[in-house]
Amino acid sequence: MIAIPFYNLIVIPGVHFYFNQEYYHNLTNEEPMVGENVVFLLTRDGQDRKNLTEESFYPIGVTGEIDQIDDDGNVSIITHDCVDLLNLRIEDGNILLEMRERTEIDDVDLSQRQERFTTLRAALLEFVQKYPWGMVARTYIMHWKTLEDMAVGMGAYLSVSVEEKYELLEANKRSERLKILERFIYEFLEQQRVSEEAAEAQKESNEKRFREDALQKQISYLQKQLDELHPESGSDLDRFEKQIAESGMNEVAEKEAKKVLLRMKQEGEHGHEYGMLYDYLDFVTGLVWKKEDIVPVDLTEAREILEADHYGLSKVKERIIQQLAVMTLQKKQSGSILLFTGAPGTGKTSIGKSIAEALHRKYTRISLGGVRDEAEIRGHRRTYVGAMPGRIMEGIRRSGASNPVVVLDEIDKLSKDYAGDPSSALLEVLDPEQNNSFTDHYMNVPYDLSDVLFICTANTTDHIPEPLLNRMEIISFQGYTAIEKFEIAKRHLLPAAMKETGIRSRQLKITDETIRAIISEYTSEAGVRSLRKHLNTLCRAAAVKLVQGERKSVTVSPKRLREFLDQKPIHHDEVTAPKRPGVVNGLAWTAGGGDTLFIEALFVQGSGKTIITGKLGDVMKESVQIAVSLVKSMYPEHAEQFEKQDLHIHVPSGAVPKDGPSAGITLAAAIASLVTGKSVDSLVAMTGEISLQGRIMPVGGLPEKLMAAMRAGIQTVFIPQENEEDLRDVAPEIRQALRIIPVTEFTDQFLQKIKQ
Repeated sequence: MIAIPFYNLIVIPGVHFYFNQEYYHNLTNEEPMVGENVVFLLTRDGQDRKNLTEESFYPIGVTGEIDQIDDDGNVSIITHDCVDLLNLRIEDGNILLEMRERTEIDDVDLSQRQERFTTLRAALLEFVQKYPWGMVARTYIMHWKTLEDMAVGMGAYLSVSVEEKYELLEANKRSERLKILERFIYEFLEQQRVSEEAAEAQKESNEKRFREDALQKQISYLQKQLDELHPESGSDLDRFEKQIAESGMNEVAEKEAKKVLLRMKQEGEHGHEYGMLYDYLDFVTGLVWKKEDIVPVDLTEAREILEADHYGLSKVKERIIQQLAVMTLQKKQSGSILLFTGAPGTGKTSIGKSIAEALHRKYTRISLGGVRDEAEIRGHRRTYVGAMPGRIMEGIRRSGASNPVVVLDEIDKLSKDYAGDPSSALLEVLDPEQNNSFTDHYMNVPYDLSDVLFICTANTTDHIPEPLLNRMEIISFQGYTAIEKFEIAKRHLLPAAMKETGIRSRQLKITDETIRAIISEYTSEAGVRSLRKHLNTLCRAAAVKLVQGERKSVTVSPKRLREFLDQKPIHHDEVTAPKRPGVVNGLAWTAGGGDTLFIEALFVQGSGKTIITGKLGDVMKESVQIAVSLVKSMYPEHAEQFEKQDLHIHVPSGAVPKDGPSAGITLAAAIASLVTGKSVDSLVAMTGEISLQGRIMPVGGLPEKLMAAMRAGIQTVFIPQENEEDLRDVAPEIRQALRIIPVTEFTDQFLQKIKQ
């Protein structure tokens, strides 16, 4: 018996199969002979005969017989029965097996079979008549006499899985087999109907799209003609479409931009949302999305630029050079976010311009002073009327680059209210782990800020939230000494003021003594902002004299300063004659630099209360209580004074707010001086926080405080022992001018050192 493996056929008992002789040979490796018995074997997949194994076959086959071979070599096979396959094996490419006949139950009478066949044939004829090839198909259909013939004839067109073909062989009742065959054919008809409907819908959709494309092309052509007639009013849509294509924006941003552009097309120029959509596209296409090329950093050139633009600040410049060196090695933006802190006018903002110049990058400044709405940082959602992007993205767009140097100015002046906390929004902006996908609410798409060099500035860190402060490295800008101010005035401020007023160098001469007089008598600041204003005022006054023709050149001496500046010299707190007991010189740090603090203590008739005046803050009031308790414990013999009299402590100037713990040692010295009746040397000043045990603890702002001491004529300054390391940040001329003594405890020995 010849084994015929099959996979793509539907084989059932009682039907004819026709093969050409070559195909029969490929299936069996045998030549056909009339009367020869065959068995059809259903395979699990469509492998070639040479790759078949014993596991490749299902366990049921169909027997048959070759009943005819015509003159053209076509082989006709009629099938007989289903059989169970036993002991199937393959030897030398031949399939050997044993078979056992399966019981078949014919439970459908002839009339019922014929009725079901007729119904299905009618449905099939109705289906084919819609097609040009329907007449040919009709001839084939009319030759089929049974439902089995129909299924076998359509086998190549039916979507029947190999499992369903085996299900057909497993059915040993004729009724079950007919039901399965009907299902195959009805599923085919339904699939064809669905495919036709889908094709028709696709055709309608394509026709609509093609029509729309044709109309759009006509509109574009007509618009192009109009643009040629009026080139000054080119189509916004075409311009935006071109800018989106050339921008290099990321996939999410491009998708959103195209979506907005489509809405803009549908809205039309007279639509009520056209302006809002236009503003959005104008903003996102105005951003630089492409990565900028990395420009190697020349550290020598960077040093020269920093030195040329700013005098002094050696420690700050060195830290900036370190940052640039790290960026050079990493070949990308890296390192800490820098926070420049210091008094106004010390060069925090302007040094950002120098950094941008050294890096050959664009520069932009974003002022955060007074910002209290989170939307100012992250932008407003476009659902709101008048929505705008946040200051960060607006600054990036204004810079015209994707990697500018951005100075976030006055970051300590941020505040919060019901509209949110803007400092929280800055956390993502300044975090290198997050800002590569910063999403502004207005844009609603991510933008990469990882290449941006952010530099923050603040006068003090007291009001900066801790989470934000942790993301930054603090670099303190110390106040300028008189010598540094003189050099800055000569090198930068005076030439800039003369250029601004149009005065040439030969027309105005300001002596060195005049500049020093302005610094010492007309300014009182850590920075040089007031000095710049005075030099500008002086140049403007000189310009009036030059224009009026009073003289061809003007010379300004110290004696003529009142004439040009039109104001009196400011009053500096200076040490004077020996003071009485209870008066001590303290030192304070303010946002404008260092200042002297004269603390006065006095016993007055009363009942043992402590009176505090001078607009002191809570921390400083606590320092007063600590100082009082400490002095009481040191001098118990004077307890009666504290019980029968009121202790009045005053800190001039009374209208200026004062706070902080650094006046603790000064308060204790003033009370001790009052109690013992021993005056404190008027040429002595001190600063330090004090504890109840008399321990003197470190304070901040030491360089500015020592500068104020030198300006006031102080000769000796007592500082906490733990602040001795901070003397490295103090200018050499200040250290040379003052006798600086570190102390650790408030004791009688200390009081002996400071007495008159």
